[in-house]
Amino acid sequence: MNPLPQFQLTGKVALITGASKGIGEAMARIFAAQGAIVVINSRKQDELDLVANSIRENGGICTPIAANAGDITACKQLVARVVELHGKIDILVNNAAANPVFGPVVDTEEWAFDKIMQVNVKAPFELSKLVYPIMKASGGGSIINISSIAGITPDTGLGIYSVSKAALNMLTKVTAKEWGKDGIRVNVICPGLIKTKFSEALWQNEKWLQKFAQQLPLGRMGTGEEMAAMGLFLASDASAYCTGTVFMADGGATI
Repeated sequence: MNPLPQFQLTGKVALITGASKGIGEAMARIFAAQGAIVVINSRKQDELDLVANSIRENGGICTPIAANAGDITACKQLVARVVELHGKIDILVNNAAANPVFGPVVDTEEWAFDKIMQVNVKAPFELSKLVYPIMKASGGGSIINISSIAGITPDTGLGIYSVSKAALNMLTKVTAKEWGKDGIRVNVICPGLIKTKFSEALWQNEKWLQKFAQQLPLGRMGTGEEMAAMGLFLASDASAYCTGTVFMADGGATI
């Protein structure tokens, strides 16, 4: 007997973008372990296949589908393919993100601004709209957006990235307010510094990392698995009364 049945995802179909590594991969693994039918997405099929094969070897159900989450046509094809294969989508995790530049806003070129906003804001906006009628038809669902503490407090050198994550936080609240009557919950996780490929330029600098960690109440960086555990809470019935909430997972960085 499962002592925590509210955390079970048996029979649920979960679509996770940016899932070939980092937080997305960790979520795919824990969702599959809890019984979900997991569809993982990123741009590179070979990387997705490695993750999917590993999940299957551990008894999970996983379908890898490569698509560029920043391409709206590709998003439509991705959602259609998931429904074709599995008949529904119960959980959407908007995890794919982009940050091609580092530096002050005044030096940020238009192409960089457009790419950051396209992937970090417009893609979650479009994907959420695409899954809305699917979730509504089946009585509800859970959308989980992956933001950043940069969306709460501007991060040096990450100006437009910070703007995009602030927008994602508000998109979460807006859709939660509009879609709650349809049984669709929308929440957002704001991670701090997490040890992933996306942030390795920061944590590979040992001197900087030690200085940063000393300023944190918990004294260390986080892991993808810790973010995945929060994702499981939000995907499952354990969070049935949570919507429109910005969940901080930053080791106390924003205190």
